[in-house]
Amino acid sequence: MAMEKTVTVPEGVQVQMKETLLTITGPKGTLQRDVRYPQVSVTVDADTIVVRTEASRKQIVAMVGTLAAHIRNMCKGVTEGFEYNMKVVFAHFPIQLKLQGNMLIIDNFLGEKQSRKARIEEGVTAKVSNDEITLTGINKESVGNSAAHIEHATKIRNRDPRVFQDGIYIVGKA
Repeated sequence: MAMEKTVTVPEGVQVQMKETLLTITGPKGTLQRDVRYPQVSVTVDADTIVVRTEASRKQIVAMVGTLAAHIRNMCKGVTEGFEYNMKVVFAHFPIQLKLQGNMLIIDNFLGEKQSRKARIEEGVTAKVSNDEITLTGINKESVGNSAAHIEHATKIRNRDPRVFQDGIYIVGKA
């Protein structure tokens, strides 16, 4: 039961494969990923990338689809990029946000004196306005992880989350 997935490379995107390191370059930048996995082969043709396996084990067959999805996301990232929109929600205590390097400082969350911090991953640009945060970048994983760090930093502990719904939440992905 051989499994094969084909990813078409968009126009204006260059793809290089050195051993197991896949490099995709487009108008927005360059992304690299190690696509090594036992019994899975990745081959690059002129305008397609083929991920293939001859194995029949469920885990290996599933990895073919996973690697193909990662490659599709890399192609989309270097052409269009990714954007996450987050909304700041508070009832009583207005939340203040500050960007310091690669950290987002969250002040006055639920009236706490201590600041909360969320790490912004490398290659991700954060824009902070009054009650919105926009995260943009070419690597979907980095943008998503940065959004997750922010959501996790404003997690409510030791209180009923149905009553205290304050926080910073993802409202849109593009």
